[in-house]
Amino acid sequence: MGELMVIRHGETAWSRTGQHAGRTDLLLTEAGEDAARALAPRLAGREFVAVYSSPLTRAVRTAELAGLSGAEPDPDLIEWNYGRYEGLTAEQIQELNPGWELWRDGVDAGEDLGHVTVRVDAFLGRVRPLLDKGDVAVVAHGHLSRILAARWLGLDASSGARQFGHPHPGTINTLGYEHGQPVVLGWNVP
Repeated sequence: MGELMVIRHGETAWSRTGQHAGRTDLLLTEAGEDAARALAPRLAGREFVAVYSSPLTRAVRTAELAGLSGAEPDPDLIEWNYGRYEGLTAEQIQELNPGWELWRDGVDAGEDLGHVTVRVDAFLGRVRPLLDKGDVAVVAHGHLSRILAARWLGLDASSGARQFGHPHPGTINTLGYEHGQPVVLGWNVP
């Protein structure tokens, strides 16, 4: 069985400051581009049967710089739509909504966790059969990657909040199988 390599896009200005970046199409910072280039040697030895990317520029550019040319944009890989919380930090959201927790309370006028889960499940349904033929690479976003990992393991999507640390920009997270069971083989690997 192949492995599913889930790569978080490189740093953006908002990932540096902790702002929620869902649908805003941000560019990589210089450090983000450098981190994406640094992934290329780690990925160069692998042959991928398919490569997918969120359609947002930060993910597409990360795929290009990491040597994953020809990544197919997939709208199911776009980050959580944070609605009115787009561009705000968790601290700013706490000021508006004391006690707020993304995974429990969701967002205001955006996408709820159930909708993100439906997208992730649809993507996994298309990708799992490809893993019979080899490795698949995905370039996506932080919260979406955590949901993807939770669903890979057959867990409720909200368990992504506590089971997996937030993937750092420009890191590789590897999902695979052990004795026929889905497992996380690596998380936050630079």
